[in-house]
Amino acid sequence: MPTAPDPRPPLDVERLTPYGVEVVPRAGSTNALVADRAREGAPEWLVVVTEHQTSGRGRLDRTWETPDRAALTFSTLLRPERTGLEWPWLPLVAGIAAVGALREHGVPAGLKWPNDVMLGDAKLAGILAERVETPEGPAAVVGIGLNISQSADELPVPTATSVALATGRAPDRTALLISLLTRLRQEYDAWSVGGGARVRGDYLEACVTLGREVRVSLPGGTELAGEATDVDETGRLVVAGTPVAAGDVLHVRAAH
Repeated sequence: MPTAPDPRPPLDVERLTPYGVEVVPRAGSTNALVADRAREGAPEWLVVVTEHQTSGRGRLDRTWETPDRAALTFSTLLRPERTGLEWPWLPLVAGIAAVGALREHGVPAGLKWPNDVMLGDAKLAGILAERVETPEGPAAVVGIGLNISQSADELPVPTATSVALATGRAPDRTALLISLLTRLRQEYDAWSVGGGARVRGDYLEACVTLGREVRVSLPGGTELAGEATDVDETGRLVVAGTPVAAGDVLHVRAAH
């Protein structure tokens, strides 16, 4: 009898090599791996992807584990030349790239401000950007964890989903990664030239938070409620006329 196809095939190293991608079978955190490499002098656009991440990190120090070959979990090293005040755009730029790549592969994703990749009301991917001090100057490590083929019981929280769970099929992870890296370079290059103003239009098109009534949880137990109407040129969400920065926000939720 013919052998059944592997439901979770490994990444194709040969196809990824021209893009400078390093594949590791297992890692605690790809962000930590790339940060160490950055301190050792690694060049911009180093990309490390793992088949099995055991200690992934997100905003507010959340951690999770991804099953072997069920996700697309990778980190990229960037060495931006724009001022540090503009770096909050980096995770948003990564979000634009992730949504664009998913749509290219038939997955109707959107961005919940600032950088949660959503499929409907469920979270499909998380993005974490970290600043790293290196002998060559400050660098940025941008990590993306994208759920591909997880079942419901393999997801970290009930509000998460995977591409396979939501659409009934899992895309070729290798092809999706190539698409995502290509779009990330395009958006990053545009931001490098023109800052937030250059990529803001792409972000607004991808953002599903705009036009919704939301509640923004702020430190100290305070909340801001109202319609999310805009994302300004610094990447701040404008709610009821008040701009809020991602670094000052604990949660953004629908008002109802």
